[in-house]
Amino acid sequence: PYERVMSSEMIALFTQTFSDSEGEVEGKTIGSLVGDLLTTTPEQELKGFVAKQGERLIAGVLFTPLRFESGEVGYLLSPMATLTECQGKGVGQALINFGLEHLKQQGIELVFTYGDPNFYSRVGFQQVSEEQFKAPHALSFPHGWLAQSLTGELTPTQGTSSCVQGLDSPAYW
Repeated sequence: PYERVMSSEMIALFTQTFSDSEGEVEGKTIGSLVGDLLTTTPEQELKGFVAKQGERLIAGVLFTPLRFESGEVGYLLSPMATLTECQGKGVGQALINFGLEHLKQQGIELVFTYGDPNFYSRVGFQQVSEEQFKAPHALSFPHGWLAQSLTGELTPTQGTSSCVQGLDSPAYW
């Protein structure tokens, strides 16, 4: 699991990975997002997991609460990164599966993410609509809104949702 002493390493991992794949501006944006999540999310709500190669951080994933008007609480997987040279080897998938199992053991039933359906379907996520589960902000990429139940069938939830402060910007949606 992630420990607060790893904050600068986590920020560097996400900045580098997203700079490599999406360009320097996006890398800095995601690095800043990670910094915000690590500093503004209450410690008991932030679920972070890392993969290391020796002492080097090679992958990281963060999960934060997603609260629905109905009272249900799921967790949002965002963001996730694996160093470019370590991609395609199953590291990211293994890390996500580890995190999902940890959440399940803590009684979490619903997990969401907003990303590439082709990648996230490999770890059990499926596309959902805003009619089924309302995102905290309007989605610029609706087919990237994904969810999975850790206990059985996905049951749609009524009402709006809200995310943690670090993700609460239309720019991320």
